[in-house]
Amino acid sequence: MKHVSLGSQGLKVSRLGLGCMGMSDFYKSGVTEHSAIRTIHHAFEKGLNFLDTADMYGPFTNEELVGRAIKGKRDQVVLATKFGIQRAPGQRSMGINGRPEYVKKCCEDSLQRLGVDSIDLYYQHRVDVKVPIEETVGAMANLVKEGKVKYLGLSEASPETLRKAHKVHPISALQTEYSLWSRDPEDLILPTVRELGIGFVAYSPLGRGFLTGRLHSFEDIPEGDFRRNHPRFQGENFLRNLNLVHRVEYIAENREATPAQVSLAWLIAQGEDIVPIPGTTKAERIDENLGALSLRLSKNDMEELTNAFQFGAVRGERYGDMSSVNR
Repeated sequence: MKHVSLGSQGLKVSRLGLGCMGMSDFYKSGVTEHSAIRTIHHAFEKGLNFLDTADMYGPFTNEELVGRAIKGKRDQVVLATKFGIQRAPGQRSMGINGRPEYVKKCCEDSLQRLGVDSIDLYYQHRVDVKVPIEETVGAMANLVKEGKVKYLGLSEASPETLRKAHKVHPISALQTEYSLWSRDPEDLILPTVRELGIGFVAYSPLGRGFLTGRLHSFEDIPEGDFRRNHPRFQGENFLRNLNLVHRVEYIAENREATPAQVSLAWLIAQGEDIVPIPGTTKAERIDENLGALSLRLSKNDMEELTNAFQFGAVRGERYGDMSSVNR
């Protein structure tokens, strides 16, 4: 497994990570804790060491799950978690909180749930516009001084916010949605992180499953799955976006690969500083995703995909409410 740097402070992670959210929340996968832990252990066996979770997944239960999965295996893991989106059991969101006292409490709670002494990469999940970013990152920096956190990150932060935060304490990683399906970071965000020496972690690199080619109609999305409420999965948007996926499927067939592998290979080719964290609940999908690392798309393949998924080609917003992203 190849390892790459996130930021310039010394953090190194496997070329692909594993997003653990779907093991506990949002997707109706029917996964059991036993099978989820088995999938995480399979990832370790394959050399993948970068796990991504958050306190709001579940809420709280995903961190507990990850904690049980890494018990006795802490030295094999680069562990990332997040704070900032407040949730209570049975609720989607109670708002965003970046107050310094909340930062400290969240970290203490996450450490307990994960069963670890320190968190390798600690993100602010969403920026709280009511609290100056300098105050939030200042509180995060104190956690580094106390040895409870090793590296700091932000999620869905704007270039201006990144610059302000980076002046307070070095930011090692920005996590933002990026894929063929969501190419917004290419305009301003990627140039900014590269200028500042910040690594980029791409979440939802398979378009929440759309780019795998396994969704053929809205009815393929299970009842209760959060994607049923996402604009890109609705009505005409779904059909328009499905036509784009057919282009991926065509290239995949010619390359004797899967659409997921082609989509990840395109993203990996965008730069060594970009680390995708596809989520899955199945061990076989770990193997499939890792196959993207050895897939070399031709220049024509890359151009065809880039042109097909140019800005504006994907129909619908990333979220129904975009007010909490890119702040």
